Amino acid sequence: MALDKLLLILLIVIPPVSANHSATEEKNNHTKKELENEDDNLSQEPEERRRYHMNRESKQGKPVMAQNGQSTSRAEKNQQKMVKSKEAREIEELYQIGTKILKRSRDKKLRKEGYKLLMKAADNGSTKAKERIAYALLFGDQFRQNVTAAKDLFEALAENGSHKAQTALGFMYATGIGVSSNQPKALVYYTFAALGGNLVAHMILGYRYLNGINLPRHCEAALIHYRTTAKYVADSVALHGEMLTEKIRLTERTENFSSNGEIMDLDRYQYYKFTAEKGDLQSQAGLGQLHLTGGKGIEQDFKKAFYYLSKAAKGGNTHALGFLGKMYSEGNEVVPQSNETALMYFRMAAEMGNPIGLTGLGVAYLHGKGVQVDYEEAFKYFKKAADEGWVDGEFQLGVIHSSGLGVKRDYKLAVKYFHHASQAGHTLALYYLAQMYGSGTGVVRSCLTAVELYKKVCEQGQWTKRFLSAYFAYKENDIDSAFLQYLFAAEQGYEMAQSNVAYILEYEQPALISITDCYQVALIYWNRAAAQGYPYARIKLGDYFFYGRGTKVDYKTAAIHYHLAAEQKRSAQAMFNLAYMYEHGLGTEQDLNLARRFYGLAAEMSTDAHLPAFLALLKLDAIYLVNLVQYTQLSEVWKQINMERLIWQHWDLFLIMILTLLLVLLITFRHG
Repeated sequence: MALDKLLLILLIVIPPVSANHSATEEKNNHTKKELENEDDNLSQEPEERRRYHMNRESKQGKPVMAQNGQSTSRAEKNQQKMVKSKEAREIEELYQIGTKILKRSRDKKLRKEGYKLLMKAADNGSTKAKERIAYALLFGDQFRQNVTAAKDLFEALAENGSHKAQTALGFMYATGIGVSSNQPKALVYYTFAALGGNLVAHMILGYRYLNGINLPRHCEAALIHYRTTAKYVADSVALHGEMLTEKIRLTERTENFSSNGEIMDLDRYQYYKFTAEKGDLQSQAGLGQLHLTGGKGIEQDFKKAFYYLSKAAKGGNTHALGFLGKMYSEGNEVVPQSNETALMYFRMAAEMGNPIGLTGLGVAYLHGKGVQVDYEEAFKYFKKAADEGWVDGEFQLGVIHSSGLGVKRDYKLAVKYFHHASQAGHTLALYYLAQMYGSGTGVVRSCLTAVELYKKVCEQGQWTKRFLSAYFAYKENDIDSAFLQYLFAAEQGYEMAQSNVAYILEYEQPALISITDCYQVALIYWNRAAAQGYPYARIKLGDYFFYGRGTKVDYKTAAIHYHLAAEQKRSAQAMFNLAYMYEHGLGTEQDLNLARRFYGLAAEMSTDAHLPAFLALLKLDAIYLVNLVQYTQLSEVWKQINMERLIWQHWDLFLIMILTLLLVLLITFRHG
């Protein structure tokens, strides 16, 4: 209880973030320089704290004494400062170049060079480089995975106030990786990391307060933590656009990794590249968009994006024209920011009815980018884009109605547009909607709804890149690396990471966890994934209690989980399992009628269940006949057999059986 009180007191100290936010450039407090290196922008140190340290250093400054006891001359001091400043710039440059390589490339040789630069920066005292190397040691990225070395480095960094190191130590104590599990210690590290401004720590604490994991359930506390992280993510998206990172569910990717729809394999990429060079406009536009956004596992490359989009635009592809306008509107290291050029491409695309061009023109008129501010024109273009089904157009209409720009302020209409856009996963729409539910603007205030929306926003942050690196590690059979990366994401509350962790524990048994503990730990993460609505995880819970994996056999609890999966998610597997339990009276009273009903429902919900359900129903009918024979005369049994129900309902299966028998007889006679 004392620890809970301490944590709640510390929580109050964390300043709540204002609910007011806008995607417009006029109201965006983050400059491009602040968001240039997203890996370093995980802390938000208050301005007052920086001023305090600066004043303190100036007050405590003492003249440097030479060996002869006299003060060093001012010229020498200035020269020393210049040397130190030059060294600091060189170290920072090493770090920035190394980080840029790691962010932009998955090529092992390039990443090795990136880490060499970080090592050099770390040797010269760069704290940020040391943090990056410590995480690389923990996850086994280009370094041989060494949890003990990572722990030692994190502890040294944490002593000097590194919030990233504190978060990592909190993770290690929470999961028992490299140390003995200690939940109170983990919470202390997470709390101080959050006080230091670490956004991942805020996210972890938000998830724990929301679900009551080693903390009392506290929706308002969860709201504060999630809102802090969500604000940063929303600001980043408003400035740089959506970041696409595929999240792959291992439970659905067990046989053929190359067949999944989220990651584009090398053969398919080479095919699209070949057709693009041959002049196929769709391939050119598609590759350009993928390289622009970094989608489907393709590395973000503005140079390649511009190359392919330019070729497609020359051929008249409207999407390519729209994306080129977007590139010039935002600007990057390949394409300079130019409102004039952006407007040219947007107009060309809009004239052909392209929603990207229409939205781009709307944004230009809304914010006065290269044209005079004209809210009516902006509304007109956004409406046309929304009518085309373009999600960003709907979001911008929500902004206009919520802010009253050129129209009468209408929160209900704004909520409608934000809701439509949020259904498609639009990050800023989710954020605006969360603000409205958090403050009760235009809707009845709901802390829980606001938290769930903020959580979705947070899960679009840059840390989602961990999913892709974890997937590739798993694909390369580096199980321990994949396991730890998914485990870190699971701590942040990602349901898919939780189910992936449980899957690896059950089927791969990583070396970092004792074999005897794998089922027990997997049970925890299946439970967390099920609590977030994943039906397969709910079925897995039923299986664990049915077979006694990681827990005692408990048929009653297993039946409860199967019931939940069957009723809430309409799972055919859960229905079949539940039917079996009713048939045999396991965890519930034996009821053959309910068993028959659930077998039938399972067959209706999935074609895969047709044959097993048919055989199970056939078995039930056989049991019914045996019972009749035992208690009635044989002549009456035939009268009570409902042949229409028995045969006509499954006539196709009976026909297959008869044809199969005839085929077998035919083959036998021919060879006889």
